[in-house]
Amino acid sequence: MPTATTVVIGAGHSGLAVSRHLAERSIDHVVVERGQVAHSWRTQRWDSLRLLTPNWMTRLPGHRYEGDDPDGYLTAAEVARFVGDYAEASAAPVRTETTVTAVRAGDDGFTVATDQGEWRCATVVLAAGITTAPLPALAEALPPGIESVAALDYRNPERLPEGGVLVVGGAASGVQIAEEIHRSGRPVTLATGEHVRVPRRYRGRDILWWLDAAGVLDQRWDEMDDVVRARNLASFQLVGGERTVDFNALQRQGVHLVGKLAGIRDGTAQFSGSLRNVTSLADLKLNRLLHSIDEFAGGTGERPEPTVVPNDPTLLLDLRSGAIRTVVWATGIKPDFSWLELPVFDHRGRLRHEGGVVDWPGLYVTGLPVLRRRRSTFIDGAAADAADLVDHLDGYLSGRAAQASQTSG
Repeated sequence: MPTATTVVIGAGHSGLAVSRHLAERSIDHVVVERGQVAHSWRTQRWDSLRLLTPNWMTRLPGHRYEGDDPDGYLTAAEVARFVGDYAEASAAPVRTETTVTAVRAGDDGFTVATDQGEWRCATVVLAAGITTAPLPALAEALPPGIESVAALDYRNPERLPEGGVLVVGGAASGVQIAEEIHRSGRPVTLATGEHVRVPRRYRGRDILWWLDAAGVLDQRWDEMDDVVRARNLASFQLVGGERTVDFNALQRQGVHLVGKLAGIRDGTAQFSGSLRNVTSLADLKLNRLLHSIDEFAGGTGERPEPTVVPNDPTLLLDLRSGAIRTVVWATGIKPDFSWLELPVFDHRGRLRHEGGVVDWPGLYVTGLPVLRRRRSTFIDGAAADAADLVDHLDGYLSGRAAQASQTSG
């Protein structure tokens, strides 16, 4: 059975950032990857997707975007190349096409079982990324003849059946997919609940420039009033480009806006009547955010128009009429840790951790939203997160070594 001090699971940008810091500290390790480097960027993104962050924010330890369009937005294929180049430049010890099937407690650390054999190690870093988007239970109640598509499986409108589309979920993925499908000539209904609305640009700069400059993205997880809520909050309603695509923009284009999908009964979709409340709350949070930027920059910028909500929102939609042929579920994605055979999950099935330090000695996780800072959600946050976690990991290994020395002495 091969051994390594650390096994990193996942060769995306987060796992490779950890590998870089482990190498700098001469900690021997291996990175195992179920597919190729940057597997999710290669296989789980729709064709037209672009990063929500501008190119100047595409940076990893010792590696950053060096092109001639710093204010542009990379495509998924370009991100995959960026991450692949990083792995090559870092000489990361990646074992591709190696699927982890179990992580178990071992005699002196962990056993990591894969379809290529087992590894024994003292520490494990989970960097498997956001890898699953199971269809919600509501999908089972759809009438026959309506196709269900998870956001991770959506590629382009041409692959969908002809006819109308119901997109469920009003965060970044939902609004982008809804707009693209509508532009293809299909009627689109967008069902939404809680969402985070921001303009693409504010006071002449990208909104993320302001959040970076004002220090908003550097707020730590242990400084937040409710970090669990922050980690589960929908992503910003942004698209990779100069345009702001929010509910107002979608409605002007002709997308039909309805409330949260509350249920499907006897072939009829039922929507929440709280659409006005959730959009008002989103607008209130937007103004608070822009006010914090104004305090940082001085003066007051021009506020976006309030969200326009239909006076008579749709509460019921007959799915048996044939008007809707496809439902795209943009209801959120999450990591798949089903192979982790350790008691480290809470009653809701969430991994118990404090800033990426899991509730089991020697086990770490990275690549999750708001892991250690607000910027952890983006590629740009991987560097600081990796540095902090490897620092903790190194200290843990030193403590083990000292304890072993005392025991043998």
